[in-house]
Amino acid sequence: MLLVGATGLVGTCVMQALREHPSLRLVALSRREAPIPRGSRMEMMVADPAGWPEAVTASGPEAVICALGTTRRQAGSEEAFRAVDHDLVLYLAKAAKHAGVEQFVLVSSVGADPLGKALYLRVKGEVEASLTRLKFRRLDILRPGLLRGPRANDRRPLERLAMLASPLVDLLLHGDKRRYRSIGARIVAAAALQLTREKAGGRFVHDNDSIVRAARRLGG
Repeated sequence: MLLVGATGLVGTCVMQALREHPSLRLVALSRREAPIPRGSRMEMMVADPAGWPEAVTASGPEAVICALGTTRRQAGSEEAFRAVDHDLVLYLAKAAKHAGVEQFVLVSSVGADPLGKALYLRVKGEVEASLTRLKFRRLDILRPGLLRGPRANDRRPLERLAMLASPLVDLLLHGDKRRYRSIGARIVAAAALQLTREKAGGRFVHDNDSIVRAARRLGG
């Protein structure tokens, strides 16, 4: 399988999870060097996005895990944010489709909606819709709530405050609102790995509860 977004929180957790699952073969494709966790059996390919189509073809994966993502604040503008979370994701997906990849796993966000008012969730919803039109044999869309986990060199004061408050807030979210609860990035990573092993075709959208169940299947 191929991982793109290795330098982010979920991508790093995917690489770390390999230490417990040595039978899984992973190649990470990144725009810059990223440390490979000790004990993880994997390869790292570094290439500018212009070279991604060739890199995807050369690695020959059956499945791609896409953990690409930023925020408007990090990107600096709405256009720069869209360039990563929509354009670059779709560019990768089209390269994967052209290379014959049958399964695409996208780490999206709870509340993703192409008609949403919030830029972040609208762009997430738009790229989900675009991926659906590519008609992979299997498309898995993970929509986690607030991700818990350490982010290297990433200052997000509001998100840090939200994580501190999440144990209390989570207790107040019941029923359909459970999907907005926080969730560990390691759980999301484990779910993404497990979903690449599941062969049923179709489009599958996973909220927090579904993500947890998939992660447990990997552990089993």
